[in-house]
Amino acid sequence: MTEDLSPAERFAAARVRAADEATALAPFRRMYAFDLDPFQLEACQALEAGKGVLVAAPTGSGKTIVGEFAVHLALQQGRKCFYTTPIKALSNQKYTDLAKRYGAGRVGLLTGDNSVNADAPVVVMTTEVLRNMLYAGSQSLVNLGYVVMDEVHYLSDRFRGAVWEEVIIHLPDSVTLVSLSATVSNAEEFGDWLDTVRGDTEVIVSEHRPVPLWQHVMAGRRMYDLFEEESDHGGRGTARREVNPDLVRLARMENQRTYNPRDRRRGKMIREADRERERRQRSRVWTPGRPEVIERLDAEGLLPAITFIFSRAGCEAAVQQCLYAGLRLNDEDARARVRAIVEERTAAIPTEDLNVLGYYEWLEGLERGIAAHHAGMLPTFKEVVEELFVRGLVKAVFATETLALGINMPARSVVLEKLVKWNGEQHADITPGEYTQLTGRAGRRGIDIEGHAVVLWQRAMDPAALAGLAGTRTYPLRSSFKPSYNMAVNLVQQFGRHRSRELLETSFAQFQADRSVVGISRQVQKNEAGLEGYREGMTCHLGDFEEYARLRRDLKDRETELAKQGAAQRRAAAAVSLEKLKPGDVIHVPTGKFAGLALVLDPGIPAGRTNGHRGFEYHDGPRPLVLTAERQVKRLASIDFPVPVEALERMRIPKSFNPRSPQSRRDLASALRTKAGHIVPERHRKPRSAAADDREIARLRAELRAHPCHGCAEREDHARWAERYHRLQRDTRQLEHRIEGRTNTIARTFDRIVALLTEMDYLRDDEVTEHGRRLARLYGELDLLASECLRDGVWEGLDPAELAACVSALVYESRQADDAVAPKVPGGRAKTALGEMVRIWGRLDALEEDFRINQAEGVGQREPDLGFAWAVHQWASDKSLDEVLREAEMPAGDFVRWSKQVIDVLGQIAAAAPRENSTVAKNARKAVDALLRGVVAYSSVG
Repeated sequence: MTEDLSPAERFAAARVRAADEATALAPFRRMYAFDLDPFQLEACQALEAGKGVLVAAPTGSGKTIVGEFAVHLALQQGRKCFYTTPIKALSNQKYTDLAKRYGAGRVGLLTGDNSVNADAPVVVMTTEVLRNMLYAGSQSLVNLGYVVMDEVHYLSDRFRGAVWEEVIIHLPDSVTLVSLSATVSNAEEFGDWLDTVRGDTEVIVSEHRPVPLWQHVMAGRRMYDLFEEESDHGGRGTARREVNPDLVRLARMENQRTYNPRDRRRGKMIREADRERERRQRSRVWTPGRPEVIERLDAEGLLPAITFIFSRAGCEAAVQQCLYAGLRLNDEDARARVRAIVEERTAAIPTEDLNVLGYYEWLEGLERGIAAHHAGMLPTFKEVVEELFVRGLVKAVFATETLALGINMPARSVVLEKLVKWNGEQHADITPGEYTQLTGRAGRRGIDIEGHAVVLWQRAMDPAALAGLAGTRTYPLRSSFKPSYNMAVNLVQQFGRHRSRELLETSFAQFQADRSVVGISRQVQKNEAGLEGYREGMTCHLGDFEEYARLRRDLKDRETELAKQGAAQRRAAAAVSLEKLKPGDVIHVPTGKFAGLALVLDPGIPAGRTNGHRGFEYHDGPRPLVLTAERQVKRLASIDFPVPVEALERMRIPKSFNPRSPQSRRDLASALRTKAGHIVPERHRKPRSAAADDREIARLRAELRAHPCHGCAEREDHARWAERYHRLQRDTRQLEHRIEGRTNTIARTFDRIVALLTEMDYLRDDEVTEHGRRLARLYGELDLLASECLRDGVWEGLDPAELAACVSALVYESRQADDAVAPKVPGGRAKTALGEMVRIWGRLDALEEDFRINQAEGVGQREPDLGFAWAVHQWASDKSLDEVLREAEMPAGDFVRWSKQVIDVLGQIAAAAPRENSTVAKNARKAVDALLRGVVAYSSVG
């Protein structure tokens, strides 16, 4: 109490209050209805003291307040602040928030889609936009005081992460950097790097969740706590977290129960529904259905909820299941409010487009308080779902994991259906970092007392493993930085080769690589001590056992080499036999998943191509497209033909045959079985082993028998020690190579890129040529290919729609390989130009191989993907949305997203293309206008 203080103490307290009131932080704190947390105060005070900050805190903890204080400081000081985000949706959301607070006249927005008030003192932008400004030396950078990098942990992203490091390295020293990150386990390491490249940086780490998170498992009719009641569910203390013994007991009992899904009833297989019903009767628990889960959460007051389903189709199916189950989460008043908001936000979309987009089914779900949220949806539809969810008018959202990336959609509960997801290559367990990111949405600050994470019971679930996932709240930040062609010419243009090389060595990637060498060096020292011990163990009194062991290894290596040669010869013979196949040949596939009778639809030999191009589909021999006797159309690979194959019979393939039609496949497969089902293929005889007649093997065996150590009674014992010695010696050499490989790795890659660009006349020492200046304006994964197409005049004479089709090949990537049929492409000049683009890519690919530029390491040019060319050509040719989407077989959201990326690259090409004697720049601008209509043109910002 103030009355209890002495006059001197009251005077001192008054001085402290006066000093606080004199800071920029005092008026900023009064802008909020709640007190700032200690970590927020610490970060804001460091910022006001002129330091950079790295704030690592859980999702939903309010880190963005620190970024908003940087905006406040910039405006107070009469300087600029750029607020960067990883995704456009987050930029749009942040722009709206800041415009409400500071007024639309003081806040701007710059993304690939929108440019609003770009000269404002506060501009929200995607990180790529700021990177491009830095390389272009934009005048917008003048008087820039602060840069906020929201979701800075995105620099781990292997496709786009390098952009964050480029910005951090190249920002002027006068700019104060505010880095906001999810909780990462190596925040101090990242902070040390920021301190090195940006100067004085304060690292503030908070593990505290403002809203405690409770973890549950829903099994059957019960919801179990994952941890015991007395333990530390919400991260509020330091109590030890023990797995709920009831859950452990349940898992043990369920895993002991035996159930055979192939039980038969009256001679027929039990249908799936019957099997599920029987399993429920036998078992105490089951995985609750989606409507059942929502009803349970609603009954227990745990809505609104986000259910994460790692599939777009699964999200849409979940909404339909809830609608069919008659689920209604909104009353009549809420339904009317939903309809009014939806109709207002979609008023600009023509009625015929609404029908194509499934508007009425979508609206029915929204009126009931249920919606999906995924990248395949129209951006406008996603934004409406987000708005309704925040307003409490949508209470159950089924979403893919993309929703977890920063979008402000906190919920009371988060549900995870499964702990496995497709990562682009295989089904893999989600990581602790992904689990933290997803469940971080649970618990709305200022609304909920606690948040809830619910994992649905799955057969063979291990509660201890789930507890480990839930208990590991952090994940390491790993750099994905790699130099690119565009980066190289921009750096050389600004700094010259030598200084550019030095700059790249300051990257976080190199910082981490250099630190990792310390541990490897220690391991090398341990290995060298171990080698001494093994050398003693293999010592033989009869002679030099190391020499004897080397003879044994040489013999084994020679035998292995001959075996590989034999396998290679067999593969070569098989490849030759595959090259002789023609459409209509009936063959017998000797092995693999599709072994058996098959009809060749396409021999899989690209026209005008020869074997040998790395990365090209033919690099491993022909890949015939076949129809199997089981009605499957598949593209086979050389691995399916370990031995030569020959045609058993010939068949005519009807001109009307459509590999996408089940009826067509069924009819042709039936004809195949009738024609050749009785033929028994000849068995391939294994040839005599080459080792039996090899002189080198005979010589080595003779030397072994003549060696003194061959007669030692302890020979095999010595040999075991010798084998251990050899393995450890090999491992030690590999570690030494890793040490050599990790030092200056980024700079060495940069050197190889510069050498290739010099060979192609983009660079001449420190001079950037005209071609190089063009490349400097082209950003993207296929920057060099785009530059070469401009250089060779590949796109000259194309109309706007044809140019859009060609440019789509530079940006589009199929979500999965479609090995059934080649993509449909426009004919005429566009087809010729696309073929020429693939030819140029083949030349670049061979050149990259010569200069040891490896696509597997994230550097180099992937093959252009023609899968979007037809759709974008049709849209640019003014075809209707219904017609385009029906032919493209693509969700509206994907179509809009890829179209906007094509528009972005067309804008770059318009800026980079030659001004004289060229139609490309003019037609690129016309193509942008042709694409920017209808659903593609609907702006996310009003």
